[in-house]
Amino acid sequence: MHDLWRAAGLSSRALERVRLTGGEPVLPSSFRVGAAAQASIALTGLAASEIDRLRSGREQTVSVDMLHAALEFRSERLLRIDGGDAPELWDPIAGVYQCGDGRWVRIHTNFEHHRDGVLKILNCPNDREAVAAALKAWTAEGFETEATAKNMVVAMMRSPEEWAAHPHAAVLAGQSVISIEKIGEAGPTPVPPAGSGDRPLSGLRVLDLTRIIAGPTGGRALAAHGATVMRIGSPNLPVVPVLVMETGRGKLAANLDLDTSAGKAGLDRLLGDADVFIQGYRPGGLADRGFASAQVAERKPGIVYVSLSAYGEDGPWGGKRGFDSLVQTATGINAAEATAVGSTQPKALPCQALDHASGYFVAFGAMAALMRRAREGGSWHVKISLARTGQWLRELGRLEDGFSCPEPSEDQIRPFLTVSDSGFGALTHVTHAGQLSQTPPRWDLPAVPIGTHAPVWPD
Repeated sequence: MHDLWRAAGLSSRALERVRLTGGEPVLPSSFRVGAAAQASIALTGLAASEIDRLRSGREQTVSVDMLHAALEFRSERLLRIDGGDAPELWDPIAGVYQCGDGRWVRIHTNFEHHRDGVLKILNCPNDREAVAAALKAWTAEGFETEATAKNMVVAMMRSPEEWAAHPHAAVLAGQSVISIEKIGEAGPTPVPPAGSGDRPLSGLRVLDLTRIIAGPTGGRALAAHGATVMRIGSPNLPVVPVLVMETGRGKLAANLDLDTSAGKAGLDRLLGDADVFIQGYRPGGLADRGFASAQVAERKPGIVYVSLSAYGEDGPWGGKRGFDSLVQTATGINAAEATAVGSTQPKALPCQALDHASGYFVAFGAMAALMRRAREGGSWHVKISLARTGQWLRELGRLEDGFSCPEPSEDQIRPFLTVSDSGFGALTHVTHAGQLSQTPPRWDLPAVPIGTHAPVWPD
C-alpha cells in the first residue's frame, strides 16, 4: 500500500489512518490474493477519505477486513437473485483444453462473436467434445497465434519461467502498476466543497465506458463514495447479464451508439460536465470515434481519463485482447497454481483477482489524479492493465501453505451479505469491504439494465 500510495504522488501521512485486520490465507491459493484484495480496496477507501479531508477537513479511519475483501473479490460468484442462483457466468465451451502437442490453452467464449470466431477457426460445431477433438490438430502456441490474428481471445498456458522470458514481460516490468501521467494543461480544479453533498465524492461526475468486471468494479467503487457515475453501454455490444447486475449498483445506466454522429454528440455533451472518463475498450478502439485520451483532454481540459486494458498499450502484446482468466493462463499464474497442488492442468486463482484488483486500481488512480488536478492543475491519464496487475500479485510473494486453507463456510460469508432491490429483482450481494468511519460506503441507486436511463446528467 505504501509503495503504490507514494508512487501516485500522495502524502504517506494518510496511511496512518488505515486499519487492516485478518491474516492469510483466506482463500485456497499459493498466491497472496487476500493481501491483494485488502490492499487494493484499502487504497481506494483511503483515497476517498483523503478527498473528504480536502473538502471537509475531517480525517476518517479506513478499515478493511481481509476475509471481507477476499469475498468482495468473489462478488459475482456470490450474487443471488430473489434467493436463487444468478444466471450462469460462463459459456458452455469456455475453459481449458489440451492441444495435440500436449500443452494447454484456455478459450473465452462468453461473447457470441468470440465463440463463433473460435468455432470457425476450428471448423467444428458448438460442442465441448467437438472443440476438444478439433484442438488435437493444433499446437497450443499455433492456435493462440491464429486466434489472436483473428481477434479472438485465447491463451496458451505458460510456465512462470516461460513468461519471464517473453518479450512482453520485460515491457511490463518497466511500467508502473498504476500509471498517472499529466497529458494537458488546465488550471487547478478544487474538489467539490462539502456543501455539494455529504459524502467524499459528492458532486463529482464519472463516465464509465467499461464492461465485464474490472472497469465496472472501479466505477462501482467511486459510486459507493458518492460520485454520480453513468455507465455508458452500446446497443451494438453484448453484455454478461450477471455482471451488469453485480457491478451496476449505484450507477445510472444509459446507451449511446458511438458509431453514429448522434451517439458521439451525446457523449460529447456528457463529457462537458464530467470529471472522470473511464474506458475499457481495446487500445486504440476509441481513437477512431474521437475519444482517445488526447482528444478528450483537448475538448475537456482538466479531465481525468482512465484507460483499462488486458496487456497494456505498448510492447509486442500491446493492444492484444484478453480477460482475467486468459491473462492468468498466459502469464504463468495458472501453471504456478497447478504446480502448487501437483497438477499438470491449468489451475485458476480462487477469484478473478486481476479483474477486481485492477478495478480498485482504476478507482484509486482516478481519485489520485483528481487530487493532483486540484493541487497542480492539468488533464491526467491513468493507465491500468490486467497483466501488470498480475505481475504485482506475483511480486507480493507466495504462500507455502496457501492450499491448506478451506473454502469459506456459509457462516463465514453470511455477515458480509446484504439484500437490495434492483431492476432485476432482490439481489443478495457482498457489502463493500472498505469501511470509512464517518461516511460508510453505500449505493443509492439500484442496479438496472443498461439503457434504463437517458444519457443526461441529473440536475
